[in-house]
Amino acid sequence: MKLTYWSHSCFLIETRSHRLVVDPFLSGNPLAPVKATEVRCDFVLITHGHNDHVGDAVEIAKRCGATIVANYEVAMFCQSQGATVHPMHIGGSWTFPFGRVKLTIAHHGSAYQTADGFVNGGQPAGVLIMTEGKTVYHAGDTALFMDMQVIGQRHRPTVALLPIGDNFTMGIEDAVQAVEWLRPDVAVPMHYNTFDLIRADPQEFARQVRAKGYRAEVLAPGGTLTV
Repeated sequence: MKLTYWSHSCFLIETRSHRLVVDPFLSGNPLAPVKATEVRCDFVLITHGHNDHVGDAVEIAKRCGATIVANYEVAMFCQSQGATVHPMHIGGSWTFPFGRVKLTIAHHGSAYQTADGFVNGGQPAGVLIMTEGKTVYHAGDTALFMDMQVIGQRHRPTVALLPIGDNFTMGIEDAVQAVEWLRPDVAVPMHYNTFDLIRADPQEFARQVRAKGYRAEVLAPGGTLTV
């Protein structure tokens, strides 16, 4: 399985048979190494309804014939825009052709902003993607929460994708604590430096994680990790 970081919280996950994109905020993202029109995928996963996570999901899904997987409210919004969707909710899981997806809690917001106001985005989520005997935990936008210990005990992620940008999510210190609770094989920082309010040093995160005895990998936009 190969992961490619497309900046902010967006990742391409490639299994032997499918391509998944998580939180495809590409248009309007100053760090994005690819354009939305260049994306090819089979599934689009959305952690919550904020514009910088829904991003180009509908356009990509419609063009590629991909299915959007998200909480019920975000899925129904995307369906109203013409996309094929699979709605889920917190604690639920489902087996797809590539493997199993489970939504976890995340402490954040989720409203989608339109020209006419805000659309209810339901509850934000983290996503566990279980495929080819490995588990990717994309934490979404979240604060640190103690149930990460349960996620670590129950699912022992191969890869943990964790926000470090502070202000809207965990900062570096809380993200390092998350690694200690999750005990992943490798931790990858995300959701930083896209905007001034979320400036953070991913190398400092990696240094602190390694000091705790865990592996950390910092991916530049366009960088890849094979697990």
